[in-house]
Amino acid sequence: MTAIEVNHLTKEYRLGALAGLKDNLLNTAARLRGREVQRRALFKALDDVSFSVDKGEVLGIIGHNGAGKSTLLKVLARITTATSGSIKVDGRIAPLIEVGAGFIPDFTGRENVYLNGAIMGLSKKEIDTKFDEIVAFAEMEEFIDTPVKRYSSGMQVKLAFSVATSIESEILIVDEVLAVGDLAFQRKCFDRMEELIKSQGRTVLIVSHNIRQVIRMCNRVIMMDGGKVASDGDPLQVTELYYNQSNQRIQQNQHEATAENARIQSSGEVELLEINVLDGNENITEEIVSGDSLGISVKLLCHRPLEKPEIVVGTHTTDFIYLSAGSTAVLDDRPDFTAGTHVVKYRVPSFPMVAGAYCVRVSIFDSNGRLVLSGETLKTFTVVPLPGEAKHPPLRTLHLPAAWDINNVE
Repeated sequence: MTAIEVNHLTKEYRLGALAGLKDNLLNTAARLRGREVQRRALFKALDDVSFSVDKGEVLGIIGHNGAGKSTLLKVLARITTATSGSIKVDGRIAPLIEVGAGFIPDFTGRENVYLNGAIMGLSKKEIDTKFDEIVAFAEMEEFIDTPVKRYSSGMQVKLAFSVATSIESEILIVDEVLAVGDLAFQRKCFDRMEELIKSQGRTVLIVSHNIRQVIRMCNRVIMMDGGKVASDGDPLQVTELYYNQSNQRIQQNQHEATAENARIQSSGEVELLEINVLDGNENITEEIVSGDSLGISVKLLCHRPLEKPEIVVGTHTTDFIYLSAGSTAVLDDRPDFTAGTHVVKYRVPSFPMVAGAYCVRVSIFDSNGRLVLSGETLKTFTVVPLPGEAKHPPLRTLHLPAAWDINNVE
């Protein structure tokens, strides 16, 4: 059974600021005189989008900023209208889009719960039944009769999330609202979403930049690009395409990087001249095989002598998860650096990361622990899979050697 059917959906916007009264009068006068009025360019946030969602399906929607993800959800939630195309929906929709945007600052939390519940289609009797549960989930018992204008932004979002997820709807639309509040509350959000998906069999559409979250929660993923559906299918296959596209952009930007946009902080005492990735034979490379040796060569220019500086070299993912780091602090006798050029090499015998793009980071401290230089995304390199590796390896981050022992038991 189909819950949502989208056919040839297009949404256009005119670029530029809205015309003022003066511009409108001048344009009207030009039309009356038969003159051509210059029109602003049209931008297609959605461009002939078609897909369907089955009942009980959990669909992830991913893509880079400006790809059309949030616009699509707003059209589905009837927050905005499409320029052309059609949507058929079988069931009640509960949108978790810009949660808290409808709160009135001078109203108390209690008053806003009833107001938001009514906006989302709940009767007063239904809200009365759910009220204690809503407040308890949001952990707002102490502040529920305080005006919302005195809430922190996190408190507002927690209460709004609790209201939105209390609606007993067949279809749930979620736009980047799962990572709300502190870490403990984020865990509660994930648990509630999994309960809605697994226990209640809701049809759910999730837009998120957290790809690991999308893979975990969704059984199908659509990748948007330029307002179009670029890929639609298995979560691992579609997200792999997204990662490849992202990595290509990162590597392209890396070639165009400057000291300013490479995220470098420096006291000016040390300058990074060159960073290279090395294979096991000390050759400069831009890719290594998963599990092979990884070397990183850092060429520095010291503008003044440094006594026994500590050099830290490490790696991180393209979304800034730190993976590894080595420090010269482990050396019994760290050398002094004279003014001039120095080359530092860091090597790990095995870099056990799965295929993807990774980045180099470097930090330098003086003998007193003062930060002299720190940089991230200084060099991007690619890890490629082992020859003969399974086409669709299990979801993971590390590639660790393993032995298998399979016996038939009669």
